[in-house]
Amino acid sequence: MNHARTDARPARTRHGGSSRFGRPGHPGGHSRHRTTVQGEFALPRTVTPALPAVETFAALDMPDRLLAALTSQGLTVPFPIQGATLPNSLAGRDVLGRGRTGSGKTLAFGLALLARTAGQRAEPRQPLALVLVPTRELAQQVTDALTPYARAVRLRLTTVVGGMSLGRQAGALRGGAEVVVATPGRLRDLVERGDCRLDQVAITVLDEADQMTDMGFMPQVTALLDQTRPGGQRMLFSATLDRNVDLLVRRYLTDPVVHSVDPSAGAVTTMEHHVLHVHGADKQAATTEIAARDGRVIMFLDTKHAVDQLTTHLLSSGVRAAALHGGKSQPQRTRTLARFRTGHVSVLVATNVAARGIHVDDLDLVVNVDPPTDHKDYLHRGGRTARAGESGSVVTLVTPKQRRDMARLMATAGITPTTTQVRSGEEALNRITGARTPSGVPVVITAPEAERSDRGGAARGRRRGPGVRRAPVRRPAA
Repeated sequence: MNHARTDARPARTRHGGSSRFGRPGHPGGHSRHRTTVQGEFALPRTVTPALPAVETFAALDMPDRLLAALTSQGLTVPFPIQGATLPNSLAGRDVLGRGRTGSGKTLAFGLALLARTAGQRAEPRQPLALVLVPTRELAQQVTDALTPYARAVRLRLTTVVGGMSLGRQAGALRGGAEVVVATPGRLRDLVERGDCRLDQVAITVLDEADQMTDMGFMPQVTALLDQTRPGGQRMLFSATLDRNVDLLVRRYLTDPVVHSVDPSAGAVTTMEHHVLHVHGADKQAATTEIAARDGRVIMFLDTKHAVDQLTTHLLSSGVRAAALHGGKSQPQRTRTLARFRTGHVSVLVATNVAARGIHVDDLDLVVNVDPPTDHKDYLHRGGRTARAGESGSVVTLVTPKQRRDMARLMATAGITPTTTQVRSGEEALNRITGARTPSGVPVVITAPEAERSDRGGAARGRRRGPGVRRAPVRRPAA
């Protein structure tokens, strides 16, 4: 394979030429795929036979420097979705991949993108490859995962997301970047400013496409895709595939290789699902005892206000907790995640902003303090644990009024949970979650993530170094 070429599309040219919305004999873009029912919607049936999966990275036709970088990272055997899709994506085929979070999707598309872009140099403002993701956190995670491999093949990679300096990102694009990882809104802004053109983008990846459509990004995504090079390679990866994603598949993917790893419900054998029936008056006490467990935990709530309230309560109870939601500035969110990953904070209290794009090693418990209202939200919240074959548990606290809705949600997700009646202080809660009585000695977080972004930064604490310190009880600010 000539890795310097990204316009070679054997699957398309062998059909006698193609256009973005149809081929000879296939009038209209929306009718060019034969389909077979699988999962949430009718997946396209591969017309051109897929190449066989590989069992080692060494068996792939990739640049030597990329293979050496994988070896230096201790990676020799690909995850199933990588072994199945890489032979085809390296050959220029479009890919439709479904796999639960933690299944290895980032390297599945990232290695192909880097291998096929290697050896090229982007002109100012004209990237050659694009990865679109729904959230800032996922953009940073993708960037972190691909950076060592991009360096190995001497490709410049830049991240374009909201909440960070627009001028700095525009400068990086003006300086030239072969690969751009972006959220749709910020990339649209840079394109409209003239700081970025997409007509040289020959490889485009949509990661977590279902969340992009759920968040209302469909118009922005399609507008951006329409500006990329006609006939370019497209790869779409998602944990779930619904009918909104179907529209993207039918419009932008040609003769894709379809691969699904793990059921869409994500109910793998390494993950336990528990529904804990609690009385409303006892819910906060049970939540506090779970948070005081020995080990990290992510707790999900519905609103920013509820997240802030629970975080304040946990800190006053002696639990090292931090809040993560859309009301925090991007630097605050980044620092909070860093401290959670390193263990300086043991409880991350979050809205759905943390449901995707956050990878934390050895996280074995996710708690839905507020049950999600959609089964996809449940799957993606739960996907923060039991990643890459590790074990983990998802616990949902359910009051009597929520039981019927929760039973319906679990049935839709295809999950049969273990249901237990629990109370704070009882053995069952400890056995399932590791709950224990908190110290009661208030914790004061002294790092910058304790700053209150919802007050415009008016009351920002001085940086006193990493870690936490114990302090006398303080009344919350009015």
